[in-house]
Amino acid sequence: MHILLSDLVKTGRAMEAQTFGLVAEALVKLGREDEALGLFKNLSTYKCPQDGHTVTGIVNALCSRGHAKRAEGVVWHHRDKIAGIEPCIYKSLLYGWSVQENVKEARRIIKEMKSAGIMPDLFCYNTFLRSLCMKNLKCNASGLVPEALNVMIEMRTYRIFPNSISYNILLSCLGRTRRVKESCNILETMKKTGCSPDWVSYYLVTRVLYLSGRFGKGNKMVDEMLAEGLQPNCKFYYDLIGILVGNERPYYALELFERMKASSLGGYGPVYDVLIPKFCRGGDFEKGRELWDEAMAMGVTLRCSSDLLDPSITEVFKPIRNEEKLSLIDCAKAKDQEKVKKKMGKTKKTKKKMTERKVKKKMTKMEVKKKIKKLSLRFCIRIHWLKMKTLEKYLKQYDIERDRELKHGTWTISIKTLETDIAADMGSCGALDPQSSTKLTCPVGLVRRRGIGEGIVLHALEVAWE
Repeated sequence: MHILLSDLVKTGRAMEAQTFGLVAEALVKLGREDEALGLFKNLSTYKCPQDGHTVTGIVNALCSRGHAKRAEGVVWHHRDKIAGIEPCIYKSLLYGWSVQENVKEARRIIKEMKSAGIMPDLFCYNTFLRSLCMKNLKCNASGLVPEALNVMIEMRTYRIFPNSISYNILLSCLGRTRRVKESCNILETMKKTGCSPDWVSYYLVTRVLYLSGRFGKGNKMVDEMLAEGLQPNCKFYYDLIGILVGNERPYYALELFERMKASSLGGYGPVYDVLIPKFCRGGDFEKGRELWDEAMAMGVTLRCSSDLLDPSITEVFKPIRNEEKLSLIDCAKAKDQEKVKKKMGKTKKTKKKMTERKVKKKMTKMEVKKKIKKLSLRFCIRIHWLKMKTLEKYLKQYDIERDRELKHGTWTISIKTLETDIAADMGSCGALDPQSSTKLTCPVGLVRRRGIGEGIVLHALEVAWE
């Protein structure tokens, strides 16, 4: 391309506006929009004027790939050269913003057209409708139908009636989101409003029905289309038969193929190439042989091999879907169900095990009680509610050694000497020789319950010995 442009300059030949438009479009398709703009700025070197034709060419090239902002810059700098071609420029800008799915800017272009006295036509509204539906398809699928119908109501207020292309844009987006009910309702709306659906409309609705598993209803939709006198092309049948074969419904595909042959369209070779291997690999060699003979009788050239008809060569494949085990450990409902199963599904063996466990627990409790009784103390010394100062005084006067040794579940507390004042208090509770060194043995449970720990601050102390 650069060689041709340089040859134009060397030979001194002038570049036509149509040639510039083709060059600019090719550069933009290659992602070289900067070079296309540079070529437009230097048109004087190619003896090509910057008039309305060249401005239209660069704007169309930029907007075809969604570079609407740069195209608006060109229009702004050369707005004096687009007199009389404003509708074409506005349509290109509207298409450029719709490629980017920028609904806000596309709506702004329509408002500017109205303010400039240019009434948007059916092409403008269909372009805007496409950008709106594609945007909602990605961001707000539930708003597809309401917002699209609002645009159609706006079209009717300006006496612009939606055609089958307008509805097909909406049906295409509904099919991508598998909205079966809404697709059927839109088809009925087309009939009620006087907009006769074409074969593309029926194709979009039938495709959604097949993909969602409604094969019988899809065949009825095809019959309805044929009853209205619509004759689709071969692509209609190719796509739908491919969907049915992919969904493991070869007999439904065969019914649709019979409708195709009844319409005498021709081009049956690709369908035979799909159906014959499908039936043979599914184990129905008789049906495969029948289709093969039928194709040979009609003179259809097949690409599939005749070895498919031999059961000793063709491996029969019966698809088996592996059930995936889903782990519902983190699910709250699953946990509740597991609890119910555990409660409801107890057998005799499990009941015996549960009773044995309960008996074992009771025995251990009884053994602990017996041990505590053996270690229980006949006499108790209780010193109630000792304050901080009095407790510190006793601890200073009497050297109390606490040997924290666990001996058979007990602690040993040694008391060396006892003075007369605390001996008097003890004497009121029971006989105890204050001069002798005695050992008070208490169960661990009692000591721990009464709060004897590493600290020396106690509010109440209860010690029992045997």
